[in-house]
Amino acid sequence: MEYGLVVLWLAAYLSIGALALPLAASIFPRFHDRGAAFAIPIGLLTIAVVGYLVGHLAFGLPALVAGLAVLAGLSLRSGVIGRTVWRSYAEIAVVFAVAFLFVISVRAVSPAIAPLPISAGEKFLDYGLLRSLLRTSVLPPEDMWFAGEAVQYYYGGQMLTALLTTLTGTAPQFAYNLALAGFYATLVTAAYGLAGAVASDHGAPRRLAAAIGAFFVGLAGNLHTAVHVVVWALPTDLVATVPTVSPDTASWTPSAFSYWDASRIIEGTINEFPLFAWLNGDLHAHMLTMPFTLLVAGLCYSYWQTPEAETKRRGLLLLTTAPVAGFLAITNTWDFPVAGGLVFLTVAFAPADPATLLPERIADRIPDGRSVVLGELSRDGLALAVAATILLVGGLLVTPFWLSSASTRSVGLFPPRSDLWPLLIVHGGFLLLFVPYVAHRTAVSFNDDVGVGVFAGVGAVVVGATIAWVAGFAAVALFGPLLLATWLVLRGADWAGFETVLILAGVGLALIVEFAYVVEPHLQGTGSERLNTVFKVYAQLWVLWAPAAGVVTARMLDPAEPFRSTGTKGPLGALGRLRWRPIGLAVVCVAVVATGLYAGFAVPTQYDNEPIGSDGSTLDGEAYTLSAYPDEAAAIAWLDARDGQPTIVTAAPGGYRWDPESGEGASAPASLTGIPTVLGWMHEEQYRGSGPYEGRLDDVTTIYEGEPKRQAELLERYDVVYVYVGPAERAAYELTIEEHPRLHPVFEQGDVTVYEVR
Repeated sequence: MEYGLVVLWLAAYLSIGALALPLAASIFPRFHDRGAAFAIPIGLLTIAVVGYLVGHLAFGLPALVAGLAVLAGLSLRSGVIGRTVWRSYAEIAVVFAVAFLFVISVRAVSPAIAPLPISAGEKFLDYGLLRSLLRTSVLPPEDMWFAGEAVQYYYGGQMLTALLTTLTGTAPQFAYNLALAGFYATLVTAAYGLAGAVASDHGAPRRLAAAIGAFFVGLAGNLHTAVHVVVWALPTDLVATVPTVSPDTASWTPSAFSYWDASRIIEGTINEFPLFAWLNGDLHAHMLTMPFTLLVAGLCYSYWQTPEAETKRRGLLLLTTAPVAGFLAITNTWDFPVAGGLVFLTVAFAPADPATLLPERIADRIPDGRSVVLGELSRDGLALAVAATILLVGGLLVTPFWLSSASTRSVGLFPPRSDLWPLLIVHGGFLLLFVPYVAHRTAVSFNDDVGVGVFAGVGAVVVGATIAWVAGFAAVALFGPLLLATWLVLRGADWAGFETVLILAGVGLALIVEFAYVVEPHLQGTGSERLNTVFKVYAQLWVLWAPAAGVVTARMLDPAEPFRSTGTKGPLGALGRLRWRPIGLAVVCVAVVATGLYAGFAVPTQYDNEPIGSDGSTLDGEAYTLSAYPDEAAAIAWLDARDGQPTIVTAAPGGYRWDPESGEGASAPASLTGIPTVLGWMHEEQYRGSGPYEGRLDDVTTIYEGEPKRQAELLERYDVVYVYVGPAERAAYELTIEEHPRLHPVFEQGDVTVYEVR
């Protein structure tokens, strides 16, 4: 185990946070901790954004130095901070260290950066991006699977990892797993800080809210495991009478548990949550944006706290969200509009009137509140304009990305919809908390004089939800009432705080994927049209709901909270007089236990692993290669020692499996070195279209088994320096290339030969 590297990276993250602490304190002056929980995300964001911009001139050390210099300059300008802020940061440092070391302990027994059959997921994509960035001198990096072209993918998270790798001087096979732990810890501490800040402003127990928020974002899972445990514990005869229980669920036993199953609940979609993602161990885009999505939420809450009279400060806070949105765009473009959505909801529902952001001569023309409809439309319209402006500024900040690396997709409407039971499995843990919280708070917000109207409205909502369910819109039936309730209470109830905004934002995300999706041609007609849409959107939904769950829990269990209706009689008064605190305690216990069962099963099974190719725990993500593929490992190491990015050619297409005997090479030489191959993993067809992909696929076949003249033309066209011939190439092609007069062997071991083109 590389304990020295663990200490080095932990110190690096905490030092970046300490350097950013004065800047964080100036941005979050009304937070209980003065923004200490967001110091590390702010520090990382500054390094990443500056590094990205400078990287188009000179990437690597110059970009890193520029990022650190800007961060230091901004912090110096922010002024001196007191001991109270440092004490708050000490608390955050402890939380960060615990979360960081937890993931280190998991990755140390399962460190492999590998495709099937050794590991699952898209680690070769993520590691290949990291390796390419470490080799490049300017951005954007060359695509390791499509030589000669810029990468056609969002790469901001791997770019930040490359800068941290340069900062610490770490070998990339170790940096991969250390960065994974750092992003997870940054996410957990951000959720901890945001939940604590919102709860503190409500006067609710801060640390309880913070701990529950951190639990839901870092350890909780969906209800898949809980349902299986309950069914397993029930008598077989009783289970047989329940029509929703599938045969697989009915026959499940604890020994059959797999951490993977909970991520595939809604048919044709992926339903990941943070703990699953980090146990699976990809350094993937949707994971790397999570801390920064919460940074946007934190900035929005700072705006929420700022008095209406402080117009300039509110404007600056909104403007500060723009570079975060820009970073989200280059890291996982799916999250770019989420930043705009958060800004829209915040500006629309914050105590301050959004019209005060405008010059006075323009604000005077805005319709006032005499008309409810006009007032609502003007407020929401202004909020929408602000959100669009923020996204425009953030998008312009990363203009090179849109011009070089972003891929375009159209939007489709009315994809296959989700059924009610899978929706309850995926989201039920949060709904257990949110529904009674919103329902009770709504009830006690009204007096008995309006009780009849309220109950009539509730009845209408119930009828509408039933109709939606019967019509096949289960998500509308499930989330529609919560959407309506949270929207209305944010407009008219003084108890509704920022946690309600987070609930509303998550509900909006859960609903939008039922009606719209990003079209991916390779998935059309498969029943999985919205696979990636649900995958990426649900990941952010979970992140927004986790701190909200912490605040809801703290308020439900807070003995100082008022729990009675203002009325004295009637149905609302009776509802307000219920013993809600014991009910709240029971609800919280059920939610925590039910969502925590996944971690209870999944985490221990991780420690049963033994790293392939190592005598003990290690963070070396490439340790398995020498054991599993000794000849190829030696050839890959030889290639890795070459300078720059000389083009190679390998078997194509690579896929999710490294199985040399069948001809599946998973583009290993390119993925494990960052040296570009003419055509690599099959995802390139998604990124670039069928025409360019199929053209290169035919050219690779010709290079390996064509006529010498045509081979020479193609080697020259793609500027190939090395031809890789290993087990996958020998299995996939009738080789003629080895006889070509321009090739000279420069590496030979076992079944692997690397030829240099002369």
